[in-house]
Amino acid sequence: MKKNNKTLKDILDIILYDNPATQDEIAQKLGVSRRYVTQLLKPLIDKKIVKRAYILDLKKYEEFAEPIGEDFSSKDHSATFLIKGMLQTMEEHVLKQLKTAFTALIENNIDKAELAMEMDYTTNNMFEKIRSSVDTVVSIDPSTQFSKTLIFNEIAYDLERIGDYSDHFSKFTINENTEEVNEAILDLLKSMYKSINKMIQNSMKAFLNGELSLKGDIMDLEEKIHSLQKKALNCIAIEMAETSFEDKTESTYYIYLSRLVKSFERIGDICVEILDAATEFHKNIPRPTVPRSFRK
Repeated sequence: MKKNNKTLKDILDIILYDNPATQDEIAQKLGVSRRYVTQLLKPLIDKKIVKRAYILDLKKYEEFAEPIGEDFSSKDHSATFLIKGMLQTMEEHVLKQLKTAFTALIENNIDKAELAMEMDYTTNNMFEKIRSSVDTVVSIDPSTQFSKTLIFNEIAYDLERIGDYSDHFSKFTINENTEEVNEAILDLLKSMYKSINKMIQNSMKAFLNGELSLKGDIMDLEEKIHSLQKKALNCIAIEMAETSFEDKTESTYYIYLSRLVKSFERIGDICVEILDAATEFHKNIPRPTVPRSFRK
């Protein structure tokens, strides 16, 4: 493979998986000049293979890739694979966002809380890129399985929602004094975080890799989350009963603290939704039409 072809492939990989905002960012990641990046990308932008701001037209990308030494005839280089790769990158980012937000809470670190909130902008951008890529596949490839392809949008939206719930931890850290949180409640929150972190990973493995055998583990983790939630809310209720509430801000403190506990429950619900989507995607088993909150 020629040197410029290899560099071009590296550029395209960065666009696919790293969500660069500018050509300068691409050049910095590769250690080449911005002019060289512009030189290689210009014909692809002119032909609309690469769209501004650096979203690939996946169908045209497949047609273009063969001359630069990439085989897109295999399953692992289909548009589906590329979107799955984007989802995996988004999952990793959302997990980092949640970890940063929760660590900020535990450490009472406002700087980390603000960083986690900034990370949510990237989460939203990743969702938009995946949505654009899915729309491209659906509009260009008439043979695509429409309903299955649209499930990618749902998973990206689910990950975005997890990012939104992560913001609750960041906002609590910024607006409240987390050093005042009861140690017993903190321990329960830590256990919930550990369980929800594993639940996110397992549900995404079920969707991305078809590991539907993880369903039992996911449902066990959901039960654990519910059990921890009851204990945490009970601790909060006991502490509220022992508080005089001479200052009105104390009442909002407990409301927002309870919201953190509920956030973990909501993320758990999202993970089960991802599992349901994975079952439909890989086994063609339709998802229940009754909302989870109404199921027994």
